[in-house]
Amino acid sequence: MMKSTIKEIEERFDQDVERFSNLETGQQTTLDALFNMELITSAIARRYPALQSLLDIGCGAGNYPVKLLQKVKDVDVTLVDLSRPMLDRARMRVEALTSGQVHTVKGDFRTASLEHEGYEVIVATAVLHHLRDDQDWESSFQKLYSLLKVGGSLWIFDLVYQQEAQLQELIYKDYYGNYLRGLKDEAYRDHVFAYIDKEDTPRDLMYQLDLLKRVGFQQVDILHKNLCFASFVAIK
Repeated sequence: MMKSTIKEIEERFDQDVERFSNLETGQQTTLDALFNMELITSAIARRYPALQSLLDIGCGAGNYPVKLLQKVKDVDVTLVDLSRPMLDRARMRVEALTSGQVHTVKGDFRTASLEHEGYEVIVATAVLHHLRDDQDWESSFQKLYSLLKVGGSLWIFDLVYQQEAQLQELIYKDYYGNYLRGLKDEAYRDHVFAYIDKEDTPRDLMYQLDLLKRVGFQQVDILHKNLCFASFVAIK
């Protein structure tokens, strides 16, 4: 199947600002979305109580910075997203919560001009599953590593696959499929699966953890995993 282009992904998110602006319902198809948002932002606040600089790639409507700024104050925030309507909404929400500078960058984080070693924290939630082949994954992780200050950290929450085919079938098609069907019906489950097949190319968790170490991160740690969704952190 031909995967969605960057332009197609941008156009889809342009139409979905209202849903993704809602902290409660913005990620209904994502297991433990609210739990992971609270976990990641609490962990960042605990590790960086005087946080100065945050980069959110694929920020959407800004839910993660909004949640984090309830815990730490006066942070400079850089927001990156393909969608201009998403960026505009994120900027409006974030500026209301910080006296720090808020920058927006429209585009793909892989090619965007961002400050080398300019950020203490990078957040990447529900964005890396759009990466494609091994070279794309490695060069993207290398870039994220280069953007962090020494001692900085990358926080990821995303859809992941299993390495073993039978486990993947069980966890993804059966368990996650049942969850999706419970949200609405079988047609909705099939719709979500078709969308993932068209737009996403997730990798397994161990692949990503190994790759993070290979590009230079000193520590990696798993925060939470529930079936086919995982949150984890890498420290430079």
